[in-house]
Amino acid sequence: MGAPTKVLVVGAAGRMGQAIARLIATGAIPGLELAGAVDRADSPLIGQDAGAAAGVRPLGVKISGDLDAALAARPDVAVDFSSHAATAAAAPKMAAAGIAWVVGTTGLGPDEKEAIAQAAQKVPVVLSANMSLGVNLLFALVEQAARALQGRGYDCEIIERHHRRKKDAPSGTALFLGEAAAKGYGWNLRETAVDGRSGLPGERPEKEIGFHAVRGGDIVGDHTVLFAADGECVELSHRATSRDTLAIGALRAAAWLPGRAPALYGMGDVLGLNPGSPA
Repeated sequence: MGAPTKVLVVGAAGRMGQAIARLIATGAIPGLELAGAVDRADSPLIGQDAGAAAGVRPLGVKISGDLDAALAARPDVAVDFSSHAATAAAAPKMAAAGIAWVVGTTGLGPDEKEAIAQAAQKVPVVLSANMSLGVNLLFALVEQAARALQGRGYDCEIIERHHRRKKDAPSGTALFLGEAAAKGYGWNLRETAVDGRSGLPGERPEKEIGFHAVRGGDIVGDHTVLFAADGECVELSHRATSRDTLAIGALRAAAWLPGRAPALYGMGDVLGLNPGSPA
């Protein structure tokens, strides 16, 4: 058995960062070792052991506020669930350090996505708003359904539900589902997306994809893509009941990515769902 893959967790004080540290500690994906943990400098967990902070055994890795020092320690891969601004700021640092990078941060704007794409010219990057196997299967099914229903009078609406602490809306997963539907329809999502409705917007045009965000309680993440026509409605849904599903997907990506050619990959590549995905 070879040496373990050394993982740096960026956003280690957050819910997803703690889930990743816990799953590494419990060996959910064999062959991974927690080698570093960073978060914003004002986090109350700075200086604490990352394993203990995640509710498991101490791992001998303290949460730091110094990303530069963590990269200088030469981890094999960084798993990033920080914030949209922090992820974009980290992009040139990842590229300069030559560190493979798994990005699960949501709420990224066009300029922030471009910063990640620039880094992917120098290092391998997996970027996905949702790393669960089930959701990535849903992406593929939504695109296939939209392609089959295109031009047949089926309106597309996307409904997502998340916990009260989620800061961005629509969710990154909802936007990816919108992209999948738009691709199947042969549309440009930017030209057809509508974010909620109020007042008197008038009758719904045919060429439109609607997004609706619900926030409340501790909902981990529910997504439904609805195709409605006269006389029937088709719904494709996914419900996450634990963040562990997302974290395990991120760790699968962390195990898969080191040694790949510089490129911007998706979870479809990691899971072998895309035709022509790298082995």
